[in-house]
Amino acid sequence: MFRLFLKFMALVLLVFIAPALIHAAVWAAKDRPASWRYANWSSAGILPDARDDRPAKIYIMSARTGGMKGALASHSWIVLKPKNANRYDRYDVVGWGRPVRHNAYDADARWYSNVPVIETEIEGARAEELIPQIQAAIAAYKWQNRGDYTIWPGPNSNTFVASIIRDVPGFDARTPATAVGRDYPADGNWAAFDPSGSLRLSAGGYAGLVIGPEDGLELNFLGLVAGFNPAKLEIKVPGFGTFRL
Repeated sequence: MFRLFLKFMALVLLVFIAPALIHAAVWAAKDRPASWRYANWSSAGILPDARDDRPAKIYIMSARTGGMKGALASHSWIVLKPKNANRYDRYDVVGWGRPVRHNAYDADARWYSNVPVIETEIEGARAEELIPQIQAAIAAYKWQNRGDYTIWPGPNSNTFVASIIRDVPGFDARTPATAVGRDYPADGNWAAFDPSGSLRLSAGGYAGLVIGPEDGLELNFLGLVAGFNPAKLEIKVPGFGTFRL
């Protein structure tokens, strides 16, 4: 039994802890704002001007979070633009005040000075069909009140985005592997199938496993994700995120 425990700890060290520590060392060497007061929260200019972009649009966006947390974790959010709308609507969850925020920041704003990336983009008729369902799911999100936010293991900002994706049939989107909290079981079930067909096992967000055609194989330990997806030629490394071959 002790040998089995040692093998398990060696596996955890090799697969999760070592890559996370390496990325933390890389992250520590980067220039970062001393606090949120000195961070850049302005638009990064990634999205086109909504007034010039007439089709309906849906975006899942993410950026590394602040301080040393950014070595391991990203913050994700949802951006919606109905057809012919002149502005984007951004939906985030934050850890202060009432968690769910609507247009608290520019749609493509930096997060703690970190430039965001587009994780998913859906446009046209498909976006038109999904937007009302997404808005309804956001309105029905269960953790809307002060004190409902928990930075780890959740529910947090990434729990919010992942929950909305799972609650809307046909919302084919993903949060990044660094979205710590996305595997928190928002429905309270430790075993469930995603609409995409993936089997999701979660021990309260502290550890878990995801396996399916869209996700491949993912192992989650303390919010860190390791895995591979042979169908998409992806490798997921704790701290670093997803590498596409």
